[in-house]
Amino acid sequence: MDFLTKRSEDYSKWYNELVVKADLAEQSDVRGCMVIKPYGYAIWEKMQRTLDDMFKETGVQNAYFPLLIPKSFLSREAEHVEGFAKECAVVTHYRLKTNETHDGVVVDPAARLEEELIIRPTSETIIWNTFKNWIHSYRDLPLLVNQWCNVMRWEMRTRLFLRTSEFLWQEGHTAHATREEAEARAQQMLKVYAKFAEEYMAVPVVQGVKSETERFAGALDTYTIEAMMQDGKALQSGTSHFLGQNFGKAFDVQFLNKENKPEYAWATSWGVSTRLMGALIMTHSDDNGLVLPPALAPIQVVIIPIGGKPEQVAAVDAAVAPVIEELKQMGISVKYDNADNKRPGFKFADYELKGVPVRLVLGARDLENGTVEVMRRDTLEKESRPFKGMASYVKLLLDEIQKNIFTKAKTYRDAHIYECEDYEEFKERIKDGGFFLCHWDGSAETEARIKEETQATIRCVPFGVEQTPGVDMVTGKPSKARVLIARSY
Repeated sequence: MDFLTKRSEDYSKWYNELVVKADLAEQSDVRGCMVIKPYGYAIWEKMQRTLDDMFKETGVQNAYFPLLIPKSFLSREAEHVEGFAKECAVVTHYRLKTNETHDGVVVDPAARLEEELIIRPTSETIIWNTFKNWIHSYRDLPLLVNQWCNVMRWEMRTRLFLRTSEFLWQEGHTAHATREEAEARAQQMLKVYAKFAEEYMAVPVVQGVKSETERFAGALDTYTIEAMMQDGKALQSGTSHFLGQNFGKAFDVQFLNKENKPEYAWATSWGVSTRLMGALIMTHSDDNGLVLPPALAPIQVVIIPIGGKPEQVAAVDAAVAPVIEELKQMGISVKYDNADNKRPGFKFADYELKGVPVRLVLGARDLENGTVEVMRRDTLEKESRPFKGMASYVKLLLDEIQKNIFTKAKTYRDAHIYECEDYEEFKERIKDGGFFLCHWDGSAETEARIKEETQATIRCVPFGVEQTPGVDMVTGKPSKARVLIARSY
């Protein structure tokens, strides 16, 4: 089996190779788009199911809105159109016809649309145009909807999962009667994302609010979770936006309040995408391949029998069957790989590459001794364990692996968070990656200078950090708070 480039040699190349060799995804013949392969999609499905349940626990319901958005809708909210204009794919015609030589097709010039349609880069406009028909009274609020879909944002430079022109995501959109309700919902959904990242993905995140420059186009506030990858770069892993009344006013979504007076609805939107796959890969994986948290692994346990005589193979099959059934009853996904067309060594390497958390190996001799070899993917440690009670042991082991993966990632992240007061020192140290807590004077000019001179950006004003007045490291001007600065994907 082909080996991977080591992370220490070329982190970017290691990532690109791993995505392909672990059968997660591959480049498409459609420029900027990817094919998510079954194994990669199985991980995304587990993410999707878990998040969907978490959303519904907060009262959100799923809906679906059109892929195509009239161009005029995007122009209704000025900041929104400015933010997305350069990324839009535009549909101009609705018909093809055979060319003059009858060996291909061309766009029929007679079939030009009266108004161009935009393939959704995000759905605030089409959804708020629809909300106008649904919201009339304060009794219709709050309105809490989510959709799972694809979006298109034209990208010049793409990387599988991290940045592609088309990607899968969910986008939640809510309407509220008061500013306070909307702000609370935006912050609530950020906490849902943070809980999912830490408890299921085993990825520690920093929660915070974006600077004005980094806000979502059309938002009054954008809340974010930022994760640190093993190369010390930040990955924005989820955002939640407080949109104020901007979209309510742009699409004339008014309701009669309790005093029977008309008022514009207050809005939020929030989303995570298949970029989470990139976060999962880059936070945990090693030079042997994927390391998947058990909570999201498509196969949590693989059992590989070591061949022998037909009667020995049959004995192993019979012994393993009740263990497999017990694991399934515990809700654990298990694969028994007794295919005889691949050698055990190939199987071992393949399941390591794919990040299966636990591997059990046994042959006729193990059966005689009442033992089984257990290997855990997170540490690559092997041990011989009693075969009896194996299902219960595996369940405990999976829990331990989930916790260990998170602890390892958090220990790494925490060791690479620094406070910095000196700009020259910062410019040198940022080259090696890490999260830097630095005072900022709050100006867009200072923010732009940092980005231009260091390729680092202000990721957020982090929550949970004790904030005291200080001095901006760049300008020497007074600062009210420290911000989190990092290079990012």
